[in-house]
Amino acid sequence: MRTASASRRKSTTSSARDFDGLPSPTCGKTLAILDLVARHPRGITAAQAARASGITPNLVFRILKTLVALGYCFQHGTTKTYTLSGKLLEMAGPQSGDQSLVLAGHEALRALRDATGETVQLLIESGGKALVLEQLRGTHALQVCGEVGLRTPLYSSAPGKAILAWWSDKRRSEWFRGRTLKSFTATTLADRGRLECDLVASRARGYTVDHAEGLEGIHCVAAPILDLHGTPLAAVTIMAPVSRMPVDRFPSLGEQCITAAHAIEAALQG
Repeated sequence: MRTASASRRKSTTSSARDFDGLPSPTCGKTLAILDLVARHPRGITAAQAARASGITPNLVFRILKTLVALGYCFQHGTTKTYTLSGKLLEMAGPQSGDQSLVLAGHEALRALRDATGETVQLLIESGGKALVLEQLRGTHALQVCGEVGLRTPLYSSAPGKAILAWWSDKRRSEWFRGRTLKSFTATTLADRGRLECDLVASRARGYTVDHAEGLEGIHCVAAPILDLHGTPLAAVTIMAPVSRMPVDRFPSLGEQCITAAHAIEAALQG
């Protein structure tokens, strides 16, 4: 009868051999570790990654240290765990010529954060949802924050609605087709007719708002970042507790989002 340790050794050996047929086994192992880290958003240690992958601990350690050195991963000092950075999202995000959206947006996002003191985000549409591409935390002691890589419904957030509102009628209709709108709070626009009216009003004023439609107690304002043809590439948003972002602040914050969006558009165009 095989012991548990013998079974583990066989599994590990088998996993390691899976890379031998690749043109570059080391590259394959690096990508396997990157994939493993991506599947552990709360973090994974080098020892855990070695056990899960079947790759030798020494090589796993060197791969992880290299990924950290190149900016693809973070290592957290207290837990010694590794998590992904936003670099892969930056690489996959929209670009204009040689300029990435994240790099083009950094200065405007920082200025918006400093002017408002609130958390600001840069989001794109991905798989029919809004994806957080970049985030700068606000300066107040109590902050509303998300995570880079987080996906949220387009229709229940200000940045998602900024993308929906500036899409063509055809693309928006395709997005609606077969889609059920779910209520997350009492103010979620889960009725297509009401949502469409809100999107029309948003286009007229140039920015979108979120009256705690995705999460209770949180307001957001956003504006679209458009390409030369008026198609939304992304959206920039400010998010804050309702107490610091009452409805009467929406217009002024909306204008600040529009200014930031225009600055990012100009940076993308060179």
